[in-house]
Amino acid sequence: MRLDVIRKIERKELNLFFSSPIGYLFLAAYLAATLFIFFWGEAFFARNIADVRPMFEWLPVLLIFLSSALTMRMWSEERRSGTLEFVSTMPVSTAEFVWGKFFACVILLGIALILTLPLPITVWVIANLDWGPVIAGYLAALLLGAAYIAVGLFVSARTDSQIVSLIVSCAVCGGFYLLGSDTIAGLFGGPVQEFLMSIGSGSRFDAITRGVLDIRDLYFYVSVMLSFLVLNIYSLEHERWAADGHSQRHHAWRLGSGLLVANLLLANVWLSNVNSLRLDMTQGNIYSISDATRGYLGQLREPLLIRGYFTDKTHPLLAPLVPRIKDLLREYEVAGEGRVRVEIVDPADDPEIENEANTKYGIRAVPFQIADRHQAALVNSYFDVLVVYGDEYEVLGFRDLIEVKVEGETEIDVQLKNPEFDVTRSIKKALYGFQGGSSVFANINDPVEFVGYVSAPEELPEPLTALGPDLLTALEQLAEEGGATFSFRFEDPSAGDGAVAEDIAARYGFQPMAASLFDDSRFYYYLTLQGGETVVQLPLPEDTSIEGFKRGIEEGLKRFASGLLKTVVLAAPEPVPPYMQQQGMPPVNEFSQLQSFLTADFSVTTDDLTSGVVPSEADLLVVVDPTGYTDKQVFAIDQFLMKGGTVVLSSGSFAAQPSQGGLFATRRDSGLEGWLDHHGVTIGESMVMDPQNSAFPVPVTRQVGGFSFQDLVMLDYPYFIDVRDDGLSDDSPILAGIPQITMSWASPVEVDEGSGLTASTLIESTADSWLSDDTNVMPRIDDQGMSEFEPIGEQARRALGIVAEGQFGSYFAGKESPLLTAAGEADTQGSEATDEGAAPETSEAVELGVISGIIDRSAESARLVIFGSNDFLADQSLRMIGSADGTIYGNSVQMITNLVDWALEDQSLIGIRARGNFNRTLPGFDVGQQTVIEYVNYAVALLGIFAVMFVFRTVTRSREAFQASWLSEGERA
Repeated sequence: MRLDVIRKIERKELNLFFSSPIGYLFLAAYLAATLFIFFWGEAFFARNIADVRPMFEWLPVLLIFLSSALTMRMWSEERRSGTLEFVSTMPVSTAEFVWGKFFACVILLGIALILTLPLPITVWVIANLDWGPVIAGYLAALLLGAAYIAVGLFVSARTDSQIVSLIVSCAVCGGFYLLGSDTIAGLFGGPVQEFLMSIGSGSRFDAITRGVLDIRDLYFYVSVMLSFLVLNIYSLEHERWAADGHSQRHHAWRLGSGLLVANLLLANVWLSNVNSLRLDMTQGNIYSISDATRGYLGQLREPLLIRGYFTDKTHPLLAPLVPRIKDLLREYEVAGEGRVRVEIVDPADDPEIENEANTKYGIRAVPFQIADRHQAALVNSYFDVLVVYGDEYEVLGFRDLIEVKVEGETEIDVQLKNPEFDVTRSIKKALYGFQGGSSVFANINDPVEFVGYVSAPEELPEPLTALGPDLLTALEQLAEEGGATFSFRFEDPSAGDGAVAEDIAARYGFQPMAASLFDDSRFYYYLTLQGGETVVQLPLPEDTSIEGFKRGIEEGLKRFASGLLKTVVLAAPEPVPPYMQQQGMPPVNEFSQLQSFLTADFSVTTDDLTSGVVPSEADLLVVVDPTGYTDKQVFAIDQFLMKGGTVVLSSGSFAAQPSQGGLFATRRDSGLEGWLDHHGVTIGESMVMDPQNSAFPVPVTRQVGGFSFQDLVMLDYPYFIDVRDDGLSDDSPILAGIPQITMSWASPVEVDEGSGLTASTLIESTADSWLSDDTNVMPRIDDQGMSEFEPIGEQARRALGIVAEGQFGSYFAGKESPLLTAAGEADTQGSEATDEGAAPETSEAVELGVISGIIDRSAESARLVIFGSNDFLADQSLRMIGSADGTIYGNSVQMITNLVDWALEDQSLIGIRARGNFNRTLPGFDVGQQTVIEYVNYAVALLGIFAVMFVFRTVTRSREAFQASWLSEGERA
């Protein structure tokens, strides 16, 4: 083919199109329809989303009529006027004619699309437009339109009537569109529906409208385009053949054309299994499922159902969020590769589905009051996502999926929180909950060995000797169940030359135990699970039956399993009941928000640690606002750390308490000072103040027209330290996705360099911060409303949160165990009671107090995380800090959730949290402003058509002038 010939044919067709006013009318009609649909049909301003998606959603339909109008005269006019026969005798190939006309139509299509550019430019000017989906939409629209043009050219070549060509082209292209639409494909299910959607021009365009370019969709349009161009060339070439012509050559044409079309179309079948060639054009790749999510989907062994319950008629602030969450759910179906089924339903249309949602899953409609200029009504709306895996399910309601910010007295901002994180978290819980119901060995990949360091029976106290047969039976049953994954053995550290005793003392800090304070005999009774470099010490279960031992060992085995929910033990103050507060008892900090956040991802157990032992199922211990801890409570924390666990401690030297006289900070004795000092950690006796701070809300009453209104005035408050930018550790996954942390009434935290621990700073104040021990922490302003807080003393950075890692030494090493002390006191009380003639009070807990041996040194996996504030995670602080936005502040508790993931080496969800919010809304416009924006776009479109007309006439006149000049020079020559 000759490109110069193709270009001449292309220019000839363009001249014919623009020389007639009909061409400009076609463009004007297309633009008018696009603008009307965008502003009125899809109610752009009512949608309140800064995108041009409605335009692209309608393009598969609008381009049908535009492409048919552009191509209807291309061949039919040639046939009607009799020039088709003349064309066939020219020294130009049929393919060159077809490609010339095709490129002319594509250029016209491109001009029509360019004339719609004022729409995205308008959105970009008035709001924050993501250009990625716009670029993707225009690219795909050009290919889709080219496919329609190829169809129109083929149809035009088969008739001599432009009207027939227009109607048939619209019918064929409309058929391609309807096949994949809900109107037709929705009548079928399963493979038939999938097949129809795969050949529908509109259904192929759905992903593209939201900014996801899939090579399969783009190739589909290219294959349709090339196939009909081949058929167009063949049909015209066939008319040039003589009836008695070279039959072998004709047969080759038929065979070659047929094979080419077949290969072009069948390539779609091969590409249908390629899921990786997808390009997310959105800013932040919001429609690309993260690797963490794909990891969870890869663990699926059963079909996963994700069902979205969305009501068509809902609150106008929720309506813009529905298409976004629907799009994301469809991406889960794609990423699941057949393991995930996504359903989008409207319970209002199906009473059976609504009844199932209400009764089985507890999903109920939420009533919303809506009003517009025509009516006010109460609507029951659904905005829920259900995740079902096996017999486990999780429900996300609209309160879980959205966040609401108050922007004024009458304005609120409603946005999606982080839908991928919320949905993936629910999948994780359902997946792990389902797997947790099966054998724990199903989730253990590497062998685990039970090693019991137990003295000979004659050296053990009687209560422990009696447990031997049941423990052995439990181990044998677990070994049979676990097969090659589980084995067990016992070693006597006292036997031989004592090498085993020295080894376990050096490696794990295991020391000989004593039965009581009054017994000089020593023995060993340590039960451990070992796998790779991980060692887990098993406490003696409360239930010492065979089943009790099995449950205790299985709890330890979960530390080696993947795909099981981890357990966090939360030690927090007990709330003071209201009636006791009325009697004068001061309230304490409550941590319901923290507990709620942790419960969303983990199994949370609350415990006050007064038993001296951390619950056996604990994978991590969080201690907040400790007050007056006893030796037993400190011992519980100490020994959990010695077992290689992670302890998160939120404790400062002061706690703020409101009173009738104002707001005052009281000194707080945690009972952990000696324990922390033993590890080289010091929490300062002052509070850090920082000029970079969050505001403190103060209620102010104002009088307006005889009415009283109460407002919140936000005052500068250096005790609310605003930590951001270089105050946050850059390389810590604990702070991933967290732009800022507010520390309230915090004390500095220091780690002694000679402690032998590896310490790193998580969060710290600015270099302008200073220390204060003034307990009057009321906000202070002068007459001009300026802060009266002035820096005092040295100004420098202060660490407010640290992570210490390494091998810790026990605070109780070389001391009597507090548990033995308690057991001895109980024995003494029992003896005194017996002497007085009363029956002694004994319990299994006292008899088995021998399990309280002290571990002297921790494993290398032990971690201690300390934040120097009692209050920064408390509900009261979170409400005060978030009151500026009308929300409950969540960065602090999200950091703790990240920390738990990091400590338990399950950091998959941290990256998803960091992706953040992806909503784009429009600023507020009144009706007059909306009208101006609409009319400006109509005017720009009209000017665009006139600009095309001007350019065409200018180019035409220049070409005619050049040709005339060239002819004149030829005549003179």
